[in-house]
Amino acid sequence: MEHLVVRTSDFRLAWRLIGVIQRRKIPCVQLHPDDPLPHDESVWLASVAEVDSCQEGQGVAATENTIELAVERAFHLLNGLGPTVVLVFGVDPGPRPGLAWLADGVLVGVAQLEMVDDVADHIEAIATGIQHDRLIARIGDGSTTLRNRISNCCLVRGLAVEFVDERRTSRGISRHHHHAAATRIALIDGVRINHRQPVSPAEGELRELQRRSRRMSEGNITISSKLAKSVAVGRLTMDEALDRQRGK
Repeated sequence: MEHLVVRTSDFRLAWRLIGVIQRRKIPCVQLHPDDPLPHDESVWLASVAEVDSCQEGQGVAATENTIELAVERAFHLLNGLGPTVVLVFGVDPGPRPGLAWLADGVLVGVAQLEMVDDVADHIEAIATGIQHDRLIARIGDGSTTLRNRISNCCLVRGLAVEFVDERRTSRGISRHHHHAAATRIALIDGVRINHRQPVSPAEGELRELQRRSRRMSEGNITISSKLAKSVAVGRLTMDEALDRQRGK
Protein backbone atom coordinates (compact mmCIF):
# COMPACT_ATOMS: atom_id res chain seq x y z
CA MET A 1 0.00 0.00 0.00
CA GLU A 2 1.12 3.56 -0.75
CA HIS A 3 2.16 5.62 2.28
CA LEU A 4 0.15 8.51 3.65
CA VAL A 5 2.29 11.60 4.21
CA VAL A 6 2.01 13.86 7.26
CA ARG A 7 3.68 17.17 6.38
CA THR A 8 2.90 19.94 8.83
CA SER A 9 4.78 22.30 11.14
CA ASP A 10 2.03 21.90 13.77
CA PHE A 11 3.63 19.32 16.08
CA ARG A 12 0.44 18.61 18.05
CA LEU A 13 -1.59 18.11 14.86
CA ALA A 14 1.10 15.83 13.41
CA TRP A 15 1.23 13.75 16.61
CA ARG A 16 -2.53 13.24 16.64
CA LEU A 17 -2.68 12.45 12.92
CA ILE A 18 0.08 9.86 13.20
CA GLY A 19 -1.64 8.29 16.21
CA VAL A 20 -4.87 7.76 14.26
CA ILE A 21 -3.03 6.56 11.14
CA GLN A 22 -1.00 4.02 13.13
CA ARG A 23 -4.12 2.81 14.93
CA ARG A 24 -5.68 2.22 11.50
CA LYS A 25 -2.48 0.34 10.49
CA ILE A 26 -2.03 2.56 7.43
CA PRO A 27 1.59 2.97 6.21
CA CYS A 28 2.73 6.50 6.97
CA VAL A 29 5.74 8.79 6.60
CA GLN A 30 6.28 12.17 8.30
CA LEU A 31 8.02 14.95 6.40
CA HIS A 32 9.21 18.44 7.23
CA PRO A 33 6.97 21.10 5.59
CA ASP A 34 9.82 22.05 3.24
CA ASP A 35 10.56 18.47 2.17
CA PRO A 36 9.39 17.40 -1.32
CA LEU A 37 6.60 14.88 -1.60
CA PRO A 38 7.54 11.33 -2.61
CA HIS A 39 5.77 11.81 -5.97
CA ASP A 40 3.31 14.10 -7.76
CA GLU A 41 0.19 12.22 -6.64
CA SER A 42 1.16 11.75 -2.98
CA VAL A 43 -1.69 12.08 -0.49
CA TRP A 44 -0.60 14.30 2.38
CA LEU A 45 -2.16 15.70 5.54
CA ALA A 46 -1.52 19.11 7.08
CA SER A 47 -3.28 22.12 8.55
CA VAL A 48 -5.92 24.03 6.58
CA ALA A 49 -3.54 26.93 5.90
CA GLU A 50 -0.73 24.63 4.75
CA VAL A 51 -2.98 22.72 2.35
CA ASP A 52 -4.49 25.94 0.99
CA SER A 53 -1.03 27.40 0.31
CA CYS A 54 0.35 24.38 -1.55
CA GLN A 55 -0.96 22.85 -4.76
CA GLU A 56 1.35 19.84 -4.76
CA GLY A 57 0.02 16.30 -4.60
CA GLN A 58 -3.35 15.63 -3.01
CA GLY A 59 -3.53 17.64 0.19
CA VAL A 60 -6.11 16.89 2.88
CA ALA A 61 -6.68 19.56 5.53
CA ALA A 62 -7.09 18.60 9.16
CA THR A 63 -7.94 20.44 12.36
CA GLU A 64 -7.89 19.32 16.00
CA ASN A 65 -11.60 18.50 15.68
CA THR A 66 -11.48 16.65 12.34
CA ILE A 67 -8.57 14.22 12.77
CA GLU A 68 -10.57 11.02 12.16
CA LEU A 69 -12.47 12.54 9.24
CA ALA A 70 -9.29 13.85 7.58
CA VAL A 71 -7.59 10.45 7.85
CA GLU A 72 -10.69 8.80 6.41
CA ARG A 73 -10.69 11.15 3.41
CA ALA A 74 -6.95 10.66 2.89
CA PHE A 75 -7.33 6.88 3.09
CA HIS A 76 -9.96 6.95 0.34
CA LEU A 77 -7.81 9.15 -1.87
CA LEU A 78 -4.81 6.91 -1.23
CA ASN A 79 -6.66 3.80 -2.34
CA GLY A 80 -8.56 5.42 -5.19
CA LEU A 81 -11.85 4.21 -3.76
CA GLY A 82 -14.80 5.25 -5.86
CA PRO A 83 -18.38 5.92 -4.82
CA THR A 84 -19.86 3.37 -2.42
CA VAL A 85 -23.33 1.95 -2.89
CA VAL A 86 -23.94 0.81 0.71
CA LEU A 87 -21.96 2.15 3.65
CA VAL A 88 -22.59 0.05 6.77
CA PHE A 89 -21.57 0.87 10.32
CA GLY A 90 -21.46 -1.85 12.97
CA VAL A 91 -21.74 -0.73 16.59
CA ASP A 92 -20.79 -2.87 19.58
CA PRO A 93 -22.59 -1.00 22.41
CA GLY A 94 -20.81 -0.55 25.71
CA PRO A 95 -19.44 2.22 27.94
CA ARG A 96 -16.70 2.59 25.27
CA PRO A 97 -18.49 1.50 22.07
CA GLY A 98 -16.68 -0.30 19.27
CA LEU A 99 -17.32 0.95 15.74
CA ALA A 100 -16.53 -0.59 12.35
CA TRP A 101 -17.48 0.64 8.88
CA LEU A 102 -17.71 -1.30 5.62
CA ALA A 103 -17.98 0.06 2.07
CA ASP A 104 -19.90 -2.41 -0.08
CA GLY A 105 -18.90 -5.21 2.28
CA VAL A 106 -15.20 -4.28 2.50
CA LEU A 107 -13.88 -3.29 5.93
CA VAL A 108 -12.60 0.28 5.73
CA GLY A 109 -11.94 1.22 9.36
CA VAL A 110 -12.55 0.64 13.04
CA ALA A 111 -12.58 2.88 16.10
CA GLN A 112 -13.01 2.66 19.86
CA LEU A 113 -15.07 5.58 21.13
CA GLU A 114 -14.93 7.08 24.61
CA MET A 115 -18.60 7.99 25.00
CA VAL A 116 -21.88 6.29 24.07
CA ASP A 117 -23.33 9.56 22.82
CA ASP A 118 -20.37 10.07 20.45
CA VAL A 119 -21.46 7.22 18.17
CA ALA A 120 -23.98 9.07 15.97
CA ASP A 121 -21.68 12.08 15.57
CA HIS A 122 -18.79 9.80 14.61
CA ILE A 123 -20.89 7.97 12.05
CA GLU A 124 -21.99 11.23 10.45
CA ALA A 125 -18.44 12.61 10.37
CA ILE A 126 -17.03 9.49 8.70
CA ALA A 127 -19.94 9.28 6.25
CA THR A 128 -19.24 12.81 4.96
CA GLY A 129 -15.83 11.59 3.76
CA ILE A 130 -17.17 8.59 1.83
CA GLN A 131 -19.44 9.11 -1.15
CA HIS A 132 -22.30 6.63 -0.82
CA ASP A 133 -25.87 5.95 -1.91
CA ARG A 134 -27.18 4.26 1.26
CA LEU A 135 -26.10 4.20 4.88
CA ILE A 136 -27.09 1.66 7.53
CA ALA A 137 -26.18 1.70 11.23
CA ARG A 138 -26.31 -1.83 12.68
CA ILE A 139 -26.28 -1.94 16.48
CA GLY A 140 -25.70 -5.02 18.59
CA ASP A 141 -28.38 -5.81 21.14
CA GLY A 142 -26.12 -6.89 24.01
CA SER A 143 -26.95 -3.91 26.25
CA THR A 144 -30.55 -2.81 25.82
CA THR A 145 -30.14 0.60 27.46
CA LEU A 146 -26.97 1.55 25.58
CA ARG A 147 -28.32 0.09 22.34
CA ASN A 148 -31.49 2.19 22.64
CA ARG A 149 -29.57 5.36 23.50
CA ILE A 150 -27.37 4.94 20.40
CA SER A 151 -30.37 4.04 18.24
CA ASN A 152 -32.34 7.10 19.35
CA CYS A 153 -29.42 9.42 18.58
CA CYS A 154 -29.05 7.87 15.11
CA LEU A 155 -32.78 8.07 14.37
CA VAL A 156 -32.86 11.77 15.31
CA ARG A 157 -30.22 12.33 12.61
CA GLY A 158 -32.29 10.45 10.04
CA LEU A 159 -30.00 7.42 9.87
CA ALA A 160 -31.31 3.97 8.95
CA VAL A 161 -30.97 1.73 12.02
CA GLU A 162 -31.00 -2.05 12.42
CA PHE A 163 -30.71 -4.15 15.59
CA VAL A 164 -28.47 -7.22 15.29
CA ASP A 165 -28.64 -10.30 17.51
CA GLU A 166 -25.18 -10.29 19.15
CA ARG A 167 -25.41 -14.01 19.88
CA ARG A 168 -24.64 -14.46 16.18
CA THR A 169 -21.47 -12.36 16.47
CA SER A 170 -19.78 -13.34 19.71
CA ARG A 171 -18.40 -16.83 18.97
CA GLY A 172 -14.62 -16.84 19.36
CA ILE A 173 -14.43 -13.17 20.33
CA SER A 174 -13.26 -11.87 23.71
CA ARG A 175 -15.73 -9.51 25.33
CA HIS A 176 -12.95 -6.87 25.23
CA HIS A 177 -12.46 -7.12 21.43
CA HIS A 178 -15.05 -4.49 20.56
CA HIS A 179 -13.61 -3.81 17.09
CA ALA A 180 -14.01 -7.44 16.01
CA ALA A 181 -17.53 -7.62 17.42
CA ALA A 182 -18.48 -4.38 15.68
CA THR A 183 -17.17 -5.76 12.39
CA ARG A 184 -19.25 -8.92 12.70
CA ILE A 185 -22.30 -6.86 13.64
CA ALA A 186 -21.83 -4.79 10.48
CA LEU A 187 -21.80 -7.96 8.36
CA ILE A 188 -25.14 -9.33 9.61
CA ASP A 189 -28.55 -8.16 8.42
CA GLY A 190 -30.60 -6.91 11.37
CA VAL A 191 -34.15 -5.87 12.17
CA ARG A 192 -35.05 -2.40 10.91
CA ILE A 193 -35.97 0.10 13.64
CA ASN A 194 -38.08 3.12 12.72
CA HIS A 195 -39.13 4.56 16.08
CA ARG A 196 -37.42 5.84 19.21
CA GLN A 197 -36.84 3.16 21.82
CA PRO A 198 -37.50 3.39 25.58
CA VAL A 199 -34.44 3.93 27.78
CA SER A 200 -35.25 2.15 31.04
CA PRO A 201 -32.19 0.54 32.68
CA ALA A 202 -32.73 -2.78 34.44
CA GLU A 203 -31.60 -3.40 38.01
CA GLY A 204 -28.71 -5.51 36.77
CA GLU A 205 -27.43 -2.62 34.63
CA LEU A 206 -27.60 -0.25 37.60
CA ARG A 207 -25.67 -2.68 39.80
CA GLU A 208 -23.01 -3.03 37.09
CA LEU A 209 -22.65 0.78 36.95
CA GLN A 210 -22.30 0.85 40.73
CA ARG A 211 -19.58 -1.81 40.49
CA ARG A 212 -17.87 0.27 37.82
CA SER A 213 -17.99 3.33 40.08
CA ARG A 214 -16.16 1.35 42.79
CA ARG A 215 -13.49 0.26 40.30
CA MET A 216 -13.01 3.79 38.99
CA SER A 217 -12.72 5.21 42.52
CA GLU A 218 -10.40 2.36 43.62
CA GLY A 219 -13.01 1.08 46.05
CA ASN A 220 -13.62 4.42 47.78
CA ILE A 221 -17.02 5.34 46.34
CA THR A 222 -20.16 3.55 45.23
CA ILE A 223 -22.65 5.80 43.47
CA SER A 224 -26.31 5.59 44.47
CA SER A 225 -28.84 3.74 42.33
CA LYS A 226 -30.35 7.14 41.45
CA LEU A 227 -27.01 8.41 40.15
CA ALA A 228 -26.43 5.09 38.37
CA LYS A 229 -29.72 5.55 36.54
CA SER A 230 -28.68 9.08 35.49
CA VAL A 231 -25.48 7.60 34.05
CA ALA A 232 -27.39 4.81 32.30
CA VAL A 233 -29.76 7.16 30.49
CA GLY A 234 -27.03 9.67 29.61
CA ARG A 235 -27.88 12.56 31.93
CA LEU A 236 -24.52 12.25 33.70
CA THR A 237 -21.11 10.82 32.91
CA MET A 238 -19.58 8.43 35.43
CA ASP A 239 -17.07 11.10 36.46
CA GLU A 240 -19.91 13.55 37.12
CA ALA A 241 -21.80 10.92 39.13
CA LEU A 242 -18.69 10.22 41.23
CA ASP A 243 -18.24 13.94 41.90
CA ARG A 244 -21.84 14.23 43.05
CA GLN A 245 -21.52 11.18 45.29
CA ARG A 246 -18.36 12.66 46.85
CA GLY A 247 -20.26 15.87 47.57
CA LYS A 248 -22.98 14.13 49.57
